[in-house]
Amino acid sequence: MRQLFARVNVDTQIASGAEGGLRRVLGKWDLTALGVGAIIGAGIFASTGEAIAGGTDHIGAGPAIVLSYVLTAIACGFAALCYAEFAAMVPVAGSAYTYAYAALGEIVAWIIGWDLIIEYAIGNVYVAISWSSYFCGLLKVFGLELPGWLTNGYMAARNAAEAVAAGSTAPDKLLAAAALHDAPRIFGIPILINLPAVAIVAAITWLLVRGVRESARSNFWMVVLKLAIIVAFLITAAFYIDPANWSAHGGFAPNGLKGISSAAAIIFFAYIGFDAVSTASEEARDPRRDMPFGIIASLVICTVLYIVVALVLTGAAPWTEVGTPDPLLTVLERAGQHGFLLKTAQLFVALGAVIAMSSVLLVFQLGQPRIFFSMARDGLLPPLATRIHPRYQTPHITTIITGVVVAGLSAVMDPDDALVLTNIGTLFAFVLVAIGVIVLRYREPDRRRPFRVPGSPITPALAVVSCVYLMVELPLTTWIRFGVWLAIGLALYFVYGFKHSKLRTQR
Repeated sequence: MRQLFARVNVDTQIASGAEGGLRRVLGKWDLTALGVGAIIGAGIFASTGEAIAGGTDHIGAGPAIVLSYVLTAIACGFAALCYAEFAAMVPVAGSAYTYAYAALGEIVAWIIGWDLIIEYAIGNVYVAISWSSYFCGLLKVFGLELPGWLTNGYMAARNAAEAVAAGSTAPDKLLAAAALHDAPRIFGIPILINLPAVAIVAAITWLLVRGVRESARSNFWMVVLKLAIIVAFLITAAFYIDPANWSAHGGFAPNGLKGISSAAAIIFFAYIGFDAVSTASEEARDPRRDMPFGIIASLVICTVLYIVVALVLTGAAPWTEVGTPDPLLTVLERAGQHGFLLKTAQLFVALGAVIAMSSVLLVFQLGQPRIFFSMARDGLLPPLATRIHPRYQTPHITTIITGVVVAGLSAVMDPDDALVLTNIGTLFAFVLVAIGVIVLRYREPDRRRPFRVPGSPITPALAVVSCVYLMVELPLTTWIRFGVWLAIGLALYFVYGFKHSKLRTQR
């Protein structure tokens, strides 16, 4: 049992990072842009509408979605401080996996590494499918339209057909169900594939293999463009704000605290990304100074922007009408005007969503391979995953594997299933990182910490409590799937990781 909780020395991790071969080229604003690029995406352009209006297995917050964003920001703020302390102290690729190995031991590190696959890989499945939806909307602006069987995955179409049969009249469900009915068949089996989602994942994977400097530069300009487009939406939609919408249809908080809490658990996806900054620790020029800055600055910028967007969304249209996969476009259409200015705004919002989600895909696809890279360097995964491209100095093998898996799942998966799995996986990672800060402060109190969580151990404890609170708000089916996923991971650990762990074999 003691071997399962063996820890890697922090100095050993830092030394292995120095020998890892990844190129240190990222400054503090590059890291901040990575955080903003990862945070602002499908969460604001897609899941916000569902959190406001509610869904099949949860109630909505209504205009009180603003309080949901504040509640989630507080939980993420506590967790962000914990990530900042670890990222400055252990500037090595691997994020929460690396931190858990130093503080809590190998078995916990494996669990969190396996868990992070849900956050980055499965999270990117949701983002890729949402990207596809907005991309198809952008094509329609120019009079182009792909057939439904090339823009809906089989599982998404099947679930939509069941929802329609049960009485759903949501436009996206009706379209997906129609795609299942009209799809070509081979031996009676309907052929459906989300082709745009597969294509964008393939393009992002190619860019990441080319190099982190090129990826960071592309991400920076995508962040600039999407922020400009969101500001343009806010200015346009602000002209249609009716203060009565904030109190109509049940009042400001129509479903009370339960609705606010339930929505907070859903929109948590909108905040995922600041932790992805820490996966690039090994490629930061001055990680001890710049990692805390990038993590915290990106979270603050996005929180302010989210609150303003939420106020405009619920003020420009009744909250009961924005529960669509593209709420920003819905609000503009709901304004009832079809002049040149509004049509132009719709075009730019669709374009902004495509750009925003592209940058999210880039950052998450950057993070997952580096976690695999760190786990393989410790012997918990096959050594193939530690290979570095001789020219581009990137972990190209794990980048390509991640791209293939994400593209394959994006082709067929239902985005709703991916969303809730991503949320619970990320919250669980946040809990373990916060516990790790407390434990390592006790085990190694004299170790140099370039950044220290203020108010420890109270602040990390608050991170644990707030994240567990949001986890409890998620549906039971999500917990069951999460438990099955962890069980599969533990089985793989005892089959391979336990036997090949370098920590154990070297001893």
